[in-house]
Amino acid sequence: MTDHPTQKTPRASHISIAQLMQPEHANNHGNVHGGWIMKLVDEAGALACMRHAQRRVVTVSVDSFVFREPIKIGDLVILTAEVTYAGRTSLEAEVQVIAENPITGERTHTNTAYLVYVALDDDGKPTSVPMLIAETKEEQQRLEQGKARQQRRIAQK
Repeated sequence: MTDHPTQKTPRASHISIAQLMQPEHANNHGNVHGGWIMKLVDEAGALACMRHAQRRVVTVSVDSFVFREPIKIGDLVILTAEVTYAGRTSLEAEVQVIAENPITGERTHTNTAYLVYVALDDDGKPTSVPMLIAETKEEQQRLEQGKARQQRRIAQK
């Protein structure tokens, strides 16, 4: 069994994925399906959380998902994800979605989503995760915001 660190930084979980949007990802108007973007967001968030926990994770919840701008066929979709909160067994990932025109280089921020995952042990049961520690003032602020979002989620149960 691998020895897991007891604490990690957000930077250690950072993941970036890029995918060119093709006709099969879009409707007849050339706009990429929201469900396709949601799938990519979930994958990016899960990968960041797996990096942090060094375990398999499952999606528990997705906070609001607002599409600010359309993503078109031919756009390069760039997703970046990082762990912003870690509880005992749960983790929150922030996922940023950028659409880039690969010819002009113009970039548009289309979404930010927060997703919650639970780490699983080898038997599929929730298992503890390393504590998240902030190294910078910005990371500390994001960690506090993540704690506040988690408290709101718990209060809504």
